[in-house]
Amino acid sequence: MTKPVQANDLATFCRGVLTGVGADTETARDCTRSMMHGSIHGVDSHGVRLLGHYAKALQGGRLNKAPRLQFTRTRAGSGMLHGDNAQGARATYAAIDHACDLAAEAGVGAVGITDSSHFGPAGAYAMRAAQRGMLALVTCNSDSFVRLHDGAERFHGTNPLSIACPTLGNPWLLDMATSAVPYNRVELYRSTGTPLPEGVASNSAGADTTDPHVADMLAPLGSMFGFKGAGLGGVAELFSAVLTGMKLSPDIAAMGGPDFSTPRGMGAFAIALDPGAFAGAEIVQAGVTRYLELLRASPSRPGRKVMAPGDREWAVALERRENGIVLDPLTAASFTELARTLGVDPVI
Repeated sequence: MTKPVQANDLATFCRGVLTGVGADTETARDCTRSMMHGSIHGVDSHGVRLLGHYAKALQGGRLNKAPRLQFTRTRAGSGMLHGDNAQGARATYAAIDHACDLAAEAGVGAVGITDSSHFGPAGAYAMRAAQRGMLALVTCNSDSFVRLHDGAERFHGTNPLSIACPTLGNPWLLDMATSAVPYNRVELYRSTGTPLPEGVASNSAGADTTDPHVADMLAPLGSMFGFKGAGLGGVAELFSAVLTGMKLSPDIAAMGGPDFSTPRGMGAFAIALDPGAFAGAEIVQAGVTRYLELLRASPSRPGRKVMAPGDREWAVALERRENGIVLDPLTAASFTELARTLGVDPVI
């Protein structure tokens, strides 16, 4: 592992690389913001380790370097955002902002996203809404990498869901893949030489494996009750592909290529709810505050600690903002090569 890198220096490097491959200012800003959300909050599988991938997709033509996003309002509280093959964070930040604007007026704002791409950590966008005082749900589907419960071939993507609720401090934040682990976690474990946990991945025949180098597909969330995770993966398909008219997971080109010139045509979905349109902002605030007080005061098992969704992330963020972020070996090597080929000041 490398020495820790300060978050501000890491963000500057990411923006420099993205600008260096031709991304416009907004794409470099939003892509960096989403990756930094992942790396600062300990979601390393969707953090800055994705920089090389995004740079390759921008250079190859899969991603539009200067997309022209188009938002169309379809009803009082709904709309569609045409992503113009943007990097996923660029389209999704725009969509959640539109959803919040709609919710401020109609109480509910729901925005389907079309012609987008991999958007990184779903929690980055739900958190954006929470910072605007909205409760939010964000989801997307992705290329097939997760078998069905008792299945033996790839079907769903990792199909994340994120829900956030504003509180007096950090929001209540759930950010989860509907697979047992995200695929990028497998790649991270390959980089660090770490065995996978039991029951999260399978080889090409569908048999369980803990070797990240032979893992060919992921298991759905839930282990022996994996039908629950598979069902949640289907929820992401309904919102992200069916409601938007975009591709189902089996029809999406593989994230890892080899084709990096053809846009992937992915969908996503963002919903924002204004607490003031329901019980009222003050009542909702009192309710979530009381809920968190009860949750955190609940007795824990010996040697364990009860945490609310997001608590781990806030603790990691506090430590990393102070002490910096450690890059895994493959990411460090990628950064060195990016700095060399693009003439960007190295960060390590």
